[in-house]
Amino acid sequence: MSNTELARMVEAEHPYRGKALFELCDRLSTDDDAVTKVGMLSRLPSLRRARLFDRVSLAWSAIIALLAAETAAAREEAYAAFRALDPSEQQDMLDYLEVGAIEEAHPRIT
Repeated sequence: MSNTELARMVEAEHPYRGKALFELCDRLSTDDDAVTKVGMLSRLPSLRRARLFDRVSLAWSAIIALLAAETAAAREEAYAAFRALDPSEQQDMLDYLEVGAIEEAHPRIT
C-alpha cells in the first residue's frame, strides 16, 4: 500500500489503523513522505485517545518511532508532534521515556 492509502486508513479510524500506522513507521528512516504523514497523524485526537497500553497512545508510538528513525527530518517532526501535546501529556511522555527533554530521547525499536 502507498503512504497515502495507509494514512487514510489511520485517519478514517479503520479497524487496522494501528497496523497501518506501524507500516508507515517502518518506512520512516528511508522515506520523508512517511515522516511527514506520521507527524501529521500523531496530532489526530483519535490517536491521542487510542491507548496501546497504560499511558502509551498511538500518538506516542508515532512520536517514539519518529525519534527512533534518527534522521534529521524525523526528529524535527517528532519534536513538533511532541510540542502539540498538552503539557501534562508531554511530562508523562518524558517520564515514560526517562528523559528531561524530548531532544534527549533516543529510543530503539526492535
